[in-house]
Order: sequence, then C-alpha cells, then structure tokens
Amino acid sequence: MSAVKAIMEARAVGVHLGVEGDDLVLQAATKPPTAVLELLSRHKSAIVSWLRPGAGGWSADGWRDYFEERAAIREYDGGLSRADAEAGALADCVARWCQLNPLPASGDDACVHCGGVGPDTPTLAPGGHAWLHRACLYPMNRAQDAVARAAVLAALESP
Repeated sequence: MSAVKAIMEARAVGVHLGVEGDDLVLQAATKPPTAVLELLSRHKSAIVSWLRPGAGGWSADGWRDYFEERAAIREYDGGLSRADAEAGALADCVARWCQLNPLPASGDDACVHCGGVGPDTPTLAPGGHAWLHRACLYPMNRAQDAVARAAVLAALESP
C-alpha cells in the first residue's frame, strides 16, 4: 500500500494530518483504527515530505502568493465573488502541486496504485511518471488530489 493510499485511509476515518518539523501530527474526534495508524507509521517519511509546507520546492509564502494572485484574477478580472475566487485559486494550487510532485515511479511495470501487474495492461499515467491500471486511474487521481489539497492547505495555513 502506498503513502497516498495510507492518507486516503486516514481521511476516510476522519483523521486530519499535519506536519510539525519531522513529525506527522494526527487530529481525530476518536482514536483511529490500529490498521490506519500502522499504515501511517509505515509511510510516515513520504507523507511528511508531501505534507510539509513548501513541498514542490515552493515556500509557504510562495504558495500564499500564488493563491492570492489566482484568487485576485478570478475576483477582479473574472467578476467572481471572493469565496468563488478562492475556491478556484485553491483548485489552481492543487493542480500546480500535482505538477510539481508527480506520482512516484512504480518500477517493474507494477501499478503505482494497487501494486498489481495484471491481468489489465497498465496504462501510462498523465505526465508519464507512473504505471496505472485503467481501473486505478480515477482512485489514484482522487488520492493524489487529497494529498495535494492537504499539502497546499498546510502551506497556506502555516505561520
């Protein structure tokens, strides 16, 4: 199971992830299942790397500047409300984060999402960085979007 799937499992049970230094910080209304905690522990270094503010080589200030610029364009040039402009700007930031943090290489023609090699023929993922089964493309994109959204929000909310 990949770090992205571990993050998705955590989010599915209501765990919010954050980073303080090299530590993965978990927030949840109730204690997460042991299996989820074990997954997060197993993939901690990758998760921390993805969620750390400044992921993709950008500082938190850089992400805030990009967000504000995108929101201003939508609000002033596009005539959108501030709330709609910010929603679009967040989507832009998520897309940019995904460009800066491509899917990891899967190696051995194994699917980066499920790890399987057949019977479906893997298809090259957008960006050409990882092999995915056709059926895994949508779940992997959802997972990568969740990681990107968490990383961008962590950067935007950091001091």
